Parts: sequence; C-alpha cells; structure tokens
Amino acid sequence: MLNSGNEFDFFYVLSVLTKYDYLTRYFIKMNAKTNRINLLLLCAVVATASACNSGDNSKEAESFNKTNTVSLNPKDFEKTIDGKETALFTLQNKSGAKAMITNYGGRLVSLFVPDKDGNLTDVVAGFDDVTGFKESAEPYYGATIGRVGNRMAKGKFTLDGNTYTIVTNDGQNTLHGGKKGFQDVVWDGKQVDDHTLELHYLSKDMEEGFPGNLDVKVTYELQDDNALKISYHATTDKNTVVNLTNHAYFNLNGEASGSILDHTVQIKADKYTPVDATLIPTGKIEAVAGTPLDFTKPETIGARIADKHQQLQHGAGYDHNYVLNQHGANDVVATVTGDKTGIVMDIYTEEPGLQFYSGNFMKSQNTMKGGHKDDHRTAFAMETQHFPDSPNQPAFPSITLKPGDTYQTTTTYKFSVKK
Repeated sequence: MLNSGNEFDFFYVLSVLTKYDYLTRYFIKMNAKTNRINLLLLCAVVATASACNSGDNSKEAESFNKTNTVSLNPKDFEKTIDGKETALFTLQNKSGAKAMITNYGGRLVSLFVPDKDGNLTDVVAGFDDVTGFKESAEPYYGATIGRVGNRMAKGKFTLDGNTYTIVTNDGQNTLHGGKKGFQDVVWDGKQVDDHTLELHYLSKDMEEGFPGNLDVKVTYELQDDNALKISYHATTDKNTVVNLTNHAYFNLNGEASGSILDHTVQIKADKYTPVDATLIPTGKIEAVAGTPLDFTKPETIGARIADKHQQLQHGAGYDHNYVLNQHGANDVVATVTGDKTGIVMDIYTEEPGLQFYSGNFMKSQNTMKGGHKDDHRTAFAMETQHFPDSPNQPAFPSITLKPGDTYQTTTTYKFSVKK
C-alpha cells in the first residue's frame, strides 16, 4: 500500500508516462475520498494507460490534451431551489463545440470552441456547481436577464398613466430586473435535441413590481458553424415593459487565462448613450468619434481604458450602451478577438443596442471553475439589448409590450479563428 505522503509523486509520474492528465486529476480526487489506493491497481492502470497511449490508439488522449477545460459534473447542478429542481444541460454540434447551460437563471455555464491550434477552449466564466452561482457575490454570471435588462432610474417608471415602483438593487436604481430578477429563478428546461435547449418561465403579475403575467421562452441553439444562437420570445396579458438579454462573461483566451485588456474589439456603432455618475443615461445620444469609446475600428480593450475621460470615470472603465448602426439580423454588429488563442467572436442581433462591459467591478470575490478567482477585468460582457432606462427616456426606442403582441428577438455569438 502507498502512504499518502508518496501518492502525489506517483500520480505525477503516472501523468508524465501516459500523458493522461485527466487520469491524474481523477485519482487525486478519488484518493481524497479514500486516502489509500491499492498499488497493484495503480500499476495495472499505468500498464493499461501506457498501452492505450501507444501507436494508433492515442486519439482519446489527444482529444483530452486538446481540451482546455475543467470537467463539470451534472450532479453538482442538481439542487432544489424555491421548490424546483435545477440541472445541467449539454449541447453539442458536429464540429465538436459544446455549450453547458443550467436552468437556474437560464445560465450559460461553459462554452467550448476551438482555438487557432484546434484546442477546445472554454470562453465563458462561471462556477462548477449551482451553489456557486446561487451564492456568488456577482449574481449575473452567464444569466438570462429580465424582466428589464440594464438600469432603470430610481426604480420607477410610468406606463399608461400609472407609476410603478420596482425593487431597487443598485443604489437608488434598479439593475437587471430587480433583486430577484430572471437570474435568480429556476426555469423549466426541455432539451429538444443534441444542440437545442428550450427554457420557459412565467413571471407573474407585479413580480419585482412589473405589471402583467409575462410568459417567456428562451431557446439556446448550438449550430454546426460554432454559432450559439439565443432566441427570446415573450407574451403578456397586461401592458408591461420587457428588455431581455444574456449576461455571459467572456474571455476568448480561455477562462482563468488572465486579463482581457489585450483582446481586440470592434463595435459598429457611431454613437452611444452617455451616463451620469450613477450609470443612468442622460437622455442624450452622442458620437463616439474623438472619445476613448470609439471602437468603430479595431482597438484593444486596454488601449484607452485608463484615459481621464468623464464617461470612463463614471463606469470605472467601459460600461456603456452603444447605439448600433443600422443593421439586419444577418449583419455583424461587433467582433472581439482573443490575443492568445486567435478565437474570434462575431455578434449578430436584432436589437438596437449593445452594452459593452469590461469587467470593471470584478473584485476576486468568487472562486470560479478550476479554483481561480474572478480577478479585475478577467472577463467582459457584450449584452445585446434595447437602451437602458428606456421607459423613462422618451427619445429611446420603446420596450412596451402589449397583450396580443409578441416580443421576439435573436442574438448570435459566432466563433471562428483569426486567419
């Protein structure tokens, strides 16, 4: 028998001899539970693994070595929250890409896409169990956001002559639908096929202060061209306001790869909506030209983020809504490229706005997948949407939804590699 003091060295030798890093992780995990492993069994594993790693039988090892990911256990996402069962769903396409989604908050947990060397890389920040999302100091990782994404001034708006008071959770303002927004509810999940997941939620009348029973369906579809399409559909029985989006935190170099400041960004928007010190839009729409918010041509995130521009000081970096130039559903509105992996993310949307957030409020408060911390600016968000505070801004596009009408919009994040 091996004593615990020699076990790690043995596992290290095992990984070197076989190049099966996942075996090392597996036995370390198993040993943490049993403390003692039969030496004969380990020797048998070495012999078997070495044989499997030779000749033409190396494809499995090669596949594991080409996956920059932390394995997720579906059982770690099985929990009862508010009387409903949570789960982890996996979508796959013919190209080998994979998306993992939990119905707690309708969240994108992981998204594996190939980099320039063919390595599958997880480009979405998240947790390795549902408890991590539930207890996170940052509640929006990967979540479906609603009933109204972004900020609403002072938690109030007027509709049809009635003034509604919404739960405030961002100082004096409401952020992303209130304290218990769509990120904190359990959706009904239905996996349609290997690459499609449907999520459904009924937001009841006056939930978080919003009028009307809002029936919402969100569909995730992982397409064979490595595009993740998110479709939103909603109806109501009373006049209400709706602005749905997704709050995935991306790092195209891979989760836990460090800063995103050297990522290159291009946003096809000549204008943006400036904000006050509380990040509420002033109501104006201004040109990005001549400001550090200009991404009409490709520029790294970090090139001008420290400029002493009032808007950057208000947002502690980029946290602004871009007024997208005229576009259709098949037009690219923004492109982000990872500097290390060469992974390119093109964004398509039917929405008029795009909120670019550069991870300014990430404070190393959470332990993420693989055990790393969510350090400052190690992920960014690109939230397609209508404009912030629209119900209180007459000049902004309306987000009112009436009975008999259907809220329907799609956003696609398509991944490729830089050539």
